[in-house]
Amino acid sequence: MLFEKTTLNNGLRLITHAMPHTRSVSICIFLAVGSRYETGAEAGISHFIEHLCFKGTPKRATPKDIAAAIEGVGGILNAAADRELTLYWCKVAQPHFLLALDVLADILLNSKLDPADIERERQVIIEEIHAIKDSPYQRVSMLTDELLWPDHPLGRDVAGNEESVLSITQDMITGFLAGRYLPASTVVAIAGDIQHEGVVGAVNEAFGGWSGQQPAGGYLAHEERPNPRLGMEVRDTEQTHLCLALPGLPLLHPKRYALDLLNTILGEGMSSRLFVEIRDNLGLAYSIHSYVEHLHDTGAMIIYAGVEHEKLPVAIKAILEQLASLYKPVSNSELTKVKELSKGRLLLRMEDSRSVAGWAGGQEILTNRILSVDQVVSIIDAITAEQVVEVAQELIVEDRLRLAVVGPVKDGDELKGLLRL
Repeated sequence: MLFEKTTLNNGLRLITHAMPHTRSVSICIFLAVGSRYETGAEAGISHFIEHLCFKGTPKRATPKDIAAAIEGVGGILNAAADRELTLYWCKVAQPHFLLALDVLADILLNSKLDPADIERERQVIIEEIHAIKDSPYQRVSMLTDELLWPDHPLGRDVAGNEESVLSITQDMITGFLAGRYLPASTVVAIAGDIQHEGVVGAVNEAFGGWSGQQPAGGYLAHEERPNPRLGMEVRDTEQTHLCLALPGLPLLHPKRYALDLLNTILGEGMSSRLFVEIRDNLGLAYSIHSYVEHLHDTGAMIIYAGVEHEKLPVAIKAILEQLASLYKPVSNSELTKVKELSKGRLLLRMEDSRSVAGWAGGQEILTNRILSVDQVVSIIDAITAEQVVEVAQELIVEDRLRLAVVGPVKDGDELKGLLRL
């Protein structure tokens, strides 16, 4: 998979990958800004701005005008703000590539930021925050972040909180945009039925006039320290929702791919150890899985399950037994299975132009380099059973365990006492 790269005079990076067998083009615009770049008073401002960019421009006055421009040709337009990046993306049939590029450039560079729109969207975001709190599945994830990264921007909800969103002013928004939405902090990744040479001129025309100063500082580094082990929210729910979490590895850590394989063994897919034991064999949960997060300077491995209230202690013990089982050598057959699962899902993703553009742009904005799919496949193939066990023994440590629970729970001391390997 060959990616081509051009840096415009203003510092914006353009990455392309030609997929002549497709009929689509996907454009992903990544900005190196997210919730971890925010102060406490700014909490949620990256997410707020991402919403406001869809409210109207001089060329497309209303949200409907923006949406109709893309939906009118059968395309998809969306955006997302996360901890370490913000993404705006569009996927269209190839003949509509220039339209998609124009719409994305328009909303990024020319949004009106009308005071009335700001006030309306403020209420929308507050309702979004309320909806998240009403969802036990999402709320337990938020509690987990607070346990992993207490008193740190990484531990906050990306959307902020009601108090911070109510206090964000128009001046704060324009100041944040001026200091963070900069061409030198932006990657435009395009994949589909295009050629690099033909795209450079179009992107330069759309974004070449964009200027800005150097980014306004970096982010608050994370340093692991003794954290609370238990987070509880007592609530009358149909299930008790739990997350067991451990600190993980940063994005560029040399053992991150071994941890990814370890996670696949533990809880990815219906043949994973957690699914087979906790759901199929013990019948303790309908939904159970694990996942890993890799950030600039930290990471996490998290197990989620929804269980019957009375079975919470039994479920926690059974999950911890599966965690402890990772200390033991992995069989060749199981290692081969999880390698093929990991490689297969990666290769299948690369059939879609949106995934290819996201693959390239996400790596470039976060790591300033792009590993090809073949390189990652080679890394996965080279991982040994000994390396997987080694990373398990390093990271799965009893006093690093964190437990978040949402449901009709009462005895926190009992739950803390269960956190033993």
